Amino acid sequence: MNAMPRVAISQDFLLGLGRLPSAVQNRVTRWMLKFQQDPTASGINYETIKGARDANLRSVRIDQDWRGIVCKPDKGDLYILLHVDHHDDAYRWAERRKLAVNPVTGALQVLNLETVESVERAEEDQRETSDSVVPQDEPRPTHLFDSFPDEDLVQLGTPPEMLRAVRAIQHESGLDALQNSLPVEAYEGLFLLAAGDTVSQILSDRETRVDRTVDVEDFDAALETPESQSRFVVVTSDAELMAILNAPLAQWRVFLHPQQRKLSVGDRNGPVRILGGAGTGKTVLALHRARWLAKNRTEDGKRVLLTTFTRNLALDIEQNLKSLFLNDPDLAKVEVTNLDRWVHAFLRQRRYEHRIIYERNDEAWGRAMETVEPSLGLDPAFYADEWDQIIAPQGIRSLDDYRRVSRVGRRGVLNRAKRDLIWPVFEEYRAQLSSRQLKDVDDAYGDAASLLRSNADRNECAYSAIVVDETQDLGAQALRLIRAIIPEAANDLFFVGDGHQRIYPKHRAVMGRCGIQIRGRARKLYLNYRTTDEIRKAAVALLEGRQIDDLDGGADDNRRYKSLSHGPAPDVIKTQSVAAAIDMAIDKTAEWCRQEGESRPSICVVVPTNRAKESVAHALASRGLEVKAIDADSIDSPESRAIRVATMHRAKGLEFDRVIVVDPGKQDDQSRALVYVAMTRAKAAAVLIVVGGDE
Repeated sequence: MNAMPRVAISQDFLLGLGRLPSAVQNRVTRWMLKFQQDPTASGINYETIKGARDANLRSVRIDQDWRGIVCKPDKGDLYILLHVDHHDDAYRWAERRKLAVNPVTGALQVLNLETVESVERAEEDQRETSDSVVPQDEPRPTHLFDSFPDEDLVQLGTPPEMLRAVRAIQHESGLDALQNSLPVEAYEGLFLLAAGDTVSQILSDRETRVDRTVDVEDFDAALETPESQSRFVVVTSDAELMAILNAPLAQWRVFLHPQQRKLSVGDRNGPVRILGGAGTGKTVLALHRARWLAKNRTEDGKRVLLTTFTRNLALDIEQNLKSLFLNDPDLAKVEVTNLDRWVHAFLRQRRYEHRIIYERNDEAWGRAMETVEPSLGLDPAFYADEWDQIIAPQGIRSLDDYRRVSRVGRRGVLNRAKRDLIWPVFEEYRAQLSSRQLKDVDDAYGDAASLLRSNADRNECAYSAIVVDETQDLGAQALRLIRAIIPEAANDLFFVGDGHQRIYPKHRAVMGRCGIQIRGRARKLYLNYRTTDEIRKAAVALLEGRQIDDLDGGADDNRRYKSLSHGPAPDVIKTQSVAAAIDMAIDKTAEWCRQEGESRPSICVVVPTNRAKESVAHALASRGLEVKAIDADSIDSPESRAIRVATMHRAKGLEFDRVIVVDPGKQDDQSRALVYVAMTRAKAAAVLIVVGGDE
């Protein structure tokens, strides 16, 4: 009995489809539905491509002007849609391409043979002239990968056909020039190799096996590898195809980087921490991990808790999760909420008598400061900072705790006698809060964790797993609470975060000290898919001189991060006042709108305060422009054509084609991190307007 034909679609095909005129897109979509139902139907005309290097490639007629390029391997019943374009352009594309299986990784790779041939021609020209031009005693030029055998380069994903081109690279700029001709796993592996990583280290982080026998003729098997699934999707029904075609901008739903795919599926024997800079796909990974857990590891009515720090991020995550699940009933198995909301609900159910506060209560603090010991000579700011940075975030509840706690990073050395005299201030503050039925948020988190631990033998955990986004925003008390919510088990905790984006400095915490052990289960995402490398470098420069941690007591080396796209460097404009900066932002936005007209890309103006947000939104609206101010409780729609205006805090987690950032010029860690977050919302272009002249 013959097997049913299988149809796969490449990411390049979908991207090409998205660039076609809408009327043509509709015709291609109708044709794809027929093709998906039966690629062997008599009405589908396969034509041999004259001059094609790959004998498996065929042209298929969509209409008189438009053609699709299909791969039909001799072995199996697989049909792969590779490319769609105008008749002549489609043929030219096919003449220069070859679809092949990497003999080591087993991945299906699309090769641009024009690149290979151009390198071969250049080498031939060099051989013809080198002996006569270069003296015998002059050293030959060195190349970036001279010290690595071919086997290493192929293990990293380099197609054997591309080895000569890779061997010709002398500098990192040459690797960048070859980027579009290399599979993404090869480009990333070569970049990390050039940056100093070892082949074994890269393969270990990728969880890639290179010891299997690979059948280079078996394209069906090749499609099962994570590398292949990062650029091809197998479609099994009309509904599945339409779901993909109806959300062409949401490519993240279908195509994941190989490392992201590997990390999103499968069992883990304990907590996992994923580190990655802005735009590396951390949130996408968290969503896919939550989805896999919900589909495969929820039993006895348990759910997956998907949480983050702020309310607006939870709203954005919930919206994206619905897009990912596409009305899948398993969506009901994922609970999305920010941690504050979860704590409020948990404590309310247990008749908690206190109202949680997020700022110091001035009246209670004033009473506590009346107990200060004058002989210590400590100013009021010391006590406020000690509470904010030591007592509250670390959950110091007793004098004994205070005597033992480390104060690394705090000013002055406090011996035991001084701590004994300081402690009554904090003890009195808590007493004053309690008399008003108030509780500091960190103390409330600690109370919730204590309740969970004390009732661990009586309370059945409602969750099979917890997935946490933006982990860097969570303090020690929040991490201890998360550890207390769910018992230690396989697949229990999954964290993603980025120390560069820590916009709440007092929340710096070490996961290991909070009962979360990630040794052997810590991974990093290096490739930035959102921001151009020029914008990424400018944003990282804002944090120069500041140590970025890895959320577990170590340092994060940002030299390993790399963007896949390139573009103009951000414009940096200096001005003397916030008001002048806002005026410039308004003028620049209006200028972009005039230049782009109806086809303008998505634009967001990011400002420091809510007042500035309202001012900018009003000014742009008065110029006849469609404007959307993104508030804390509102969800942004990527399809909207309105100009968005948001505060730096609210812009976190969002992305736009172009971004204008008003930087108030403050140099503290929190302010610099906020500007970094704002800048890295931009995909293609950014303008940074800095207040402070020569800052």
